Amino acid sequence: MKLEGKVAIVTGAASGIGRASAILFAQEGARVVVAARNERGAAETVAMITAAGNEAFFARTDVTKEADIQRMVEATIARWGRIDILFNNAGVVMVKPLEQMTEEDWDGVMAVNVKAAFFAIKHVVPHMRRQGGGTIVNNGSISSFNGQFGTPVYSASKGAIALLSKSLALDYGRDRIRVNCLCPGITDTPMLREHIGHGSEGEARIRARLSRVPLGEILSPEDVARAALYLVSDDSVGVTGILHVVDGGLIAASEYNVPL
Repeated sequence: MKLEGKVAIVTGAASGIGRASAILFAQEGARVVVAARNERGAAETVAMITAAGNEAFFARTDVTKEADIQRMVEATIARWGRIDILFNNAGVVMVKPLEQMTEEDWDGVMAVNVKAAFFAIKHVVPHMRRQGGGTIVNNGSISSFNGQFGTPVYSASKGAIALLSKSLALDYGRDRIRVNCLCPGITDTPMLREHIGHGSEGEARIRARLSRVPLGEILSPEDVARAALYLVSDDSVGVTGILHVVDGGLIAASEYNVPL
């Protein structure tokens, strides 16, 4: 198993990529902290992990609050004595033109997508440093590279998390702490469905988007989780400071539109 004996924190693990990653990390031998606000979803994730005979616990965490992050980290150390992996996965999207946004709108997206990673890394790194290393993955997006229509604050936040990851890879390299940014493309998560819509209308929008994806398929949360596993395991020893793209080829082209 690739993560035997490791302790992993996954934020936003109540659904989507976070849930898939928490389950996969546990299958690969990690003890997993399911950090989320959504108690029901997080409990389901924990149940899925423990039903397979693996270890996990739920730490109710509002990632935008430093005190919550600090308590979650302390609870992890109290229970398992170490932290080897931090996956800052929690994220939100907002579809709204800039001139219609309030200060609260802007701050809310930035708090979840950027500030939460700052809090978590701040409180996890001292433990990683003391134990001789660790791995951190921050969830970016294809919007870490390119603008996205109608989502200015989301794109700004994902650009920020990309450069934060690169900078921290430099700061913590001598501590044997690797920091990378995972950049998924169109992935079938509850957040995407909320953004795109449900039913036949939502499916039509997804098909229209997939016409710009060379592989022509929507990613599953499990597809992205396998990429996260690569970044947090010894398979990627020597890999730090990168933006790891999993997008079916979407951002490879300047122009590509082939209807399905």
